[in-house]
Amino acid sequence: MKVIDKIAWIELRDGKVLSTRSHGKDVYYFPGGKREPGESDLDTLAREITEELAVTIDRDSATHIGTFEAEAHGQNADVLVRMTCYTAAHEGTPAASSEIAELIWLGYADRDRVSPVDQIIFDHLHERSLLV
Repeated sequence: MKVIDKIAWIELRDGKVLSTRSHGKDVYYFPGGKREPGESDLDTLAREITEELAVTIDRDSATHIGTFEAEAHGQNADVLVRMTCYTAAHEGTPAASSEIAELIWLGYADRDRVSPVDQIIFDHLHERSLLV
């Protein structure tokens, strides 16, 4: 079994969560991405969020909210994605940049519009009354 190691930023506001859609993709994903060799979780988080959304993560405020696994969207059935998720304060206003085509705020009713691992995270957030 192959595992894709990813770090994601969970930004919640008014019962909705910030999601992104990359150019050429048909589902939404939490902002973040794959770890580069030697990077810590927070290194990856800060780099990916700056690249994708043009904001700066406040590393001191980062809080781990969970690590989740599911079949990787658009990959063979023997490929899993492991998503380690953090909330964190930030400076700046998120804006689509790099490979990101669109930013959107999604509620729990939008669960079917996100990748399989994101659906598990949606359930986790909803069970804690953070996503409505």
